[in-house]
Amino acid sequence: MHRQPGIAQTGQPAATHHSPAIRGRAGLIGGLAALSGILFGLDTGVMSGALDLIAQEFTLSDLQRESIVAIMLLGAALGVIVAAWLSHAWGRKRTLVLTAGLFVIGPLMCAEASSFGMLLFARLLLGVATGATTFTTPLYIAEIADSGRRGAMILGYQLMISCGLLAAFVSDGLFSYFGVWRWMLGIVGFPGLVFMMGVMFLPPSPRWLLAQGRERDARRVLIELRGLPRLVMAERNAIMARLAARKDGIGNFMNDPNCRRAMWLAVGLQVAQQFSGINAVLYYAPYIIGLVGYSHYVQVWGPVGVGVINLLSTCVATFWVDRIGRRPMLIGGFAVMALAMAGQAMILAGGVPPMPGLRLLMGVCMLVFVAAFAFSAGPLAWLLCAEILPLRGREFGMACSTCANWIANMLVSATFLTGLEVLGAGRVLWVYAALNAAFMVMVVLRVPETRGMTLEQIEAELMRGTKLRALGCDAPPEKR
Repeated sequence: MHRQPGIAQTGQPAATHHSPAIRGRAGLIGGLAALSGILFGLDTGVMSGALDLIAQEFTLSDLQRESIVAIMLLGAALGVIVAAWLSHAWGRKRTLVLTAGLFVIGPLMCAEASSFGMLLFARLLLGVATGATTFTTPLYIAEIADSGRRGAMILGYQLMISCGLLAAFVSDGLFSYFGVWRWMLGIVGFPGLVFMMGVMFLPPSPRWLLAQGRERDARRVLIELRGLPRLVMAERNAIMARLAARKDGIGNFMNDPNCRRAMWLAVGLQVAQQFSGINAVLYYAPYIIGLVGYSHYVQVWGPVGVGVINLLSTCVATFWVDRIGRRPMLIGGFAVMALAMAGQAMILAGGVPPMPGLRLLMGVCMLVFVAAFAFSAGPLAWLLCAEILPLRGREFGMACSTCANWIANMLVSATFLTGLEVLGAGRVLWVYAALNAAFMVMVVLRVPETRGMTLEQIEAELMRGTKLRALGCDAPPEKR
C-alpha cells in the first residue's frame, strides 16, 4: 500500500497516523455528497425502460423519443452554467441543497405529466438538477478530501451513479409488468427527498470559505476533517498561497496559457467520455437488445445485467484508482472499448445475426464495453477534471468541462436512433470504435498521472509550465 502523502504546498510527507474518527468523518461527508450520484443514475437510467411506454401513450415518433432523452441533457448543460455561478457566490453546500430540491420536484412533475410538452418541461427541470450536481459534487469532494483518498472518494460518486443506474433498471423491469411509466419516473422523488435532508448537515468547503475570507470557519471545518492542528495549518497555508497567486474566473483562463491547457484537457476528457458511445448503450439498451433479435423478456431485463456489470466494474475502479493510477486505467479502458465496439460492429454488419451464438457474442461485447467504461473513462474523467484545474477559476474550468460533457451527451443521444436508420448499426458502431482508439492515443500523449499528489502540488507544477503529460513525473514515490 502506498504511503499517504502530505498536504503542505512544499510536498513534505505528512504524518500517516490520522485520527480514525476524523478520517471517518471526512469519508462520511464525502459519501453523503456522493449520494447525489444515485439521483443522477436514477434519472438517467429510468428512461431506458419508460421510453417505449411513453411513446405508446403519446404516440411519439423516433425524433420525439430522442427529444425526451435529449431535453434532459440540454437542461443539464444549463444546470452546469447555473451551478458554476451559484457554487461561487453561495458555496458548494448551498448549491447541493438547492439541486436536491429540484430532484424532488422534477420526478413528481414527470409522474403528473398530462401531455408530451409537460413531460418535456419536467425532464428539462430534472436535467438542470442533474447538471448542477455533476458540476458541484466532484468539486466539493475534491476540496474536502485528503490527497491519499481523493481518488477513491471522487470515484465513490461514480459508484453511486452506477448504483442509481442499476436501481433504475431493476425498477423499470418490475414496473414494466404493469405498464406504469409514471411510477417509474415519479418514485425517484423519494431518494431526492432523503438526499435533500442529508446535505443540509454537510459542512461548507474549506477552500471556498478561505476564498470568501472566512478563515475562522475554514479552520473549524479543516479541524473537523483532518484533526491534527499541524496538518490543518499546512493545508490552510497551501490554499492561501494558491489563492493569493492567481486571478479568478474567465480572465484567468483567457490570459494564462497554463490554465487554458488544463481546461482544454478537461474538456477533451469529458468529450471523450461521452463520444465513447456509453450513453447510446445506457439510454437505448432495450432497443439495441431488440435490434439483435432477442425477445421482449430479454429487452426488459437485459439492462439489469448492464447495470450489474457497470456497478461491479466501478467498485473495482474505486479500489484500484489510488493504487495503480489514472493513466494505465484510462489507456486500458479505451483500448478494450474500441475492441468491444469493433466486435459489435462486425456482428451487426450484415443485419440481425442469424445464429444464437452470434447474438450471445453481441451481448458479451456489450457487457465488456460497459465494464471497460465503468473501470476507466466513466469515473476517471470526473476525477482528473477535479484534480488538474487550478484552484482560482476552478469553477469556470469545471463549468466548461462539465458543460462539454452534457453537450456531447446530448449530441450522441439525439442522433443515435437517426444514425442507425440512415447509416445502419454496423457503420455507427465502427465510428464509435474508431473514436475510442483515438481517445486512447490522446491519453497516451496528453494525460498526466496525478495519483497521490495534492491539488496544490498539481497546480504548482502546472503553473511552472510542466508539460501536462509530465505532471508529477519528477516526484519521488512517497510524495506522489
